[in-house]
Amino acid sequence: MKPTIVAYKTLPADVSAYLREHADVVEVDADQPGALAAALRDADGAIGASVKIAPAMLDGSRVKALSTISVGYDNFDVADLTRRGIVLAHTPDVLTESTADTVFSLILASARRVVELAEWVKAGHWKASIGPAQFGVDVQGKTLGIVGLGRIGGAVARRAALGFNMRVLYTNRSPNADAERLYGARRVELDELLATSDFVCLQVPLTDATRHLIGAAELRKMKRDAILINASRGATVDEPALIDALRDGTIRGAGLDVFETEPLPADSPLLAMPNVVALPHIGSATHETRHAMARCAAENLIAALDGTLTRNVVNREVLAR
Repeated sequence: MKPTIVAYKTLPADVSAYLREHADVVEVDADQPGALAAALRDADGAIGASVKIAPAMLDGSRVKALSTISVGYDNFDVADLTRRGIVLAHTPDVLTESTADTVFSLILASARRVVELAEWVKAGHWKASIGPAQFGVDVQGKTLGIVGLGRIGGAVARRAALGFNMRVLYTNRSPNADAERLYGARRVELDELLATSDFVCLQVPLTDATRHLIGAAELRKMKRDAILINASRGATVDEPALIDALRDGTIRGAGLDVFETEPLPADSPLLAMPNVVALPHIGSATHETRHAMARCAAENLIAALDGTLTRNVVNREVLAR
């Protein structure tokens, strides 16, 4: 008898076909939490993204595995899933390079004021040769501080060191020997990273420890001409404090792909700031990568339900039971 799977995100046709070979698939509109919770009660597993799966939604269910089409898993209560013996799988590897591309595009766009000046040209303001009022700052040869040197952080470090001759500093729970050997990265305390980096790049997951990791005090420690880059999770930054720092000139600017509230509210002061590059959470958003993520998540889910999944597991302790 095939297991029953709930799909709460639209999947590519070939990925949906793969799942249907192995399971009975119930498609649910993620914008209807009640319908999703009802479907989960009669399911063995689920696959999707960008929807918070609260513990109450799993009460009375027989769910054995959940597979998120993302590397982040802050939409789940991992401790609760572990207590229930539910495997949580994610897709950490397939999006590394495309997300690192997005991070570096934010660095370049913020430093060279690409978005601001492109709009300036379209608005018809380019009447003569540009002057200092339109100048940006160099990226090559500068210091990049990466907070969280995991897969994506390491890929950013590679681009910075080998492509732009940047000095790389990093903070991490443990040393990254490969980045130190290959890219000359140096592990430092957060205070030193903030005080000496021209670009501060956040690449940490959202946890209790990283929520508002960068607040008013941390922003004051940064150089006045530094640029903050965040493509991790919006809540790793205290957004009101960032807005104040950008208004006051505490830092030069920010390149942001993530925000505390998404979509970004139309009345957010960030939208009116010329020194902010704001993107709609596009980190891994390429046709190729999103397809690979969906396929990986589908394979994760089927393997988890078969009891054969050994990689991409968030709560590995469940596998030992």
